[in-house]
Amino acid sequence: MTACEHAFSEAKQFSMRQVLALITLTVLPALSVWADGRIQEVPVISSYPVYKTVIREEPRQECRIEQVAHSDTGRKSATPAIVGTIVGGALGNAVGSKKSNKRVGAVVGGVLGYSIGRDIARRNAETHADVRYEEREVCSTVYEQVEEERLTGYDVKYAYGGQTYKSRMRTDPGETIRVRVQVNPL
Repeated sequence: MTACEHAFSEAKQFSMRQVLALITLTVLPALSVWADGRIQEVPVISSYPVYKTVIREEPRQECRIEQVAHSDTGRKSATPAIVGTIVGGALGNAVGSKKSNKRVGAVVGGVLGYSIGRDIARRNAETHADVRYEEREVCSTVYEQVEEERLTGYDVKYAYGGQTYKSRMRTDPGETIRVRVQVNPL
């Protein structure tokens, strides 16, 4: 006798009462969950998306052309400093009475004359500087407020036991919704 024939002969030996007991033991727990109503699928009546207005700041770069003033002092001339050195040297030489005094006076007068000539040239350049304008692109970051609608969830209406219920959910449930039902004694 094969294993299959052996199983079939044992199955024949089950009485109707044993079959009913087996069905009761396997199906009854599943039916009791459904009968207790712990979790059930119920129809969705409506589902509407809920939006929230959010204001955010979006940076953008804004550029413009501006007129910028520049003072043009031109090329700096060494002539005033040279003339000052010569004049200072000549004066220093003329003031000295002896030959060695004349040399020292010429050197000191030349250094002072150079310094004075340079200062005069600098002052003249500052007061007579030419002002010219040039265009330059100037950029800055500005923040613009942008409103946008963001989905926050769904307002869902569903029916159970002849009554209508409402709930806010994160996602759209579709045509049915799973609900947990608890029965409390009075």
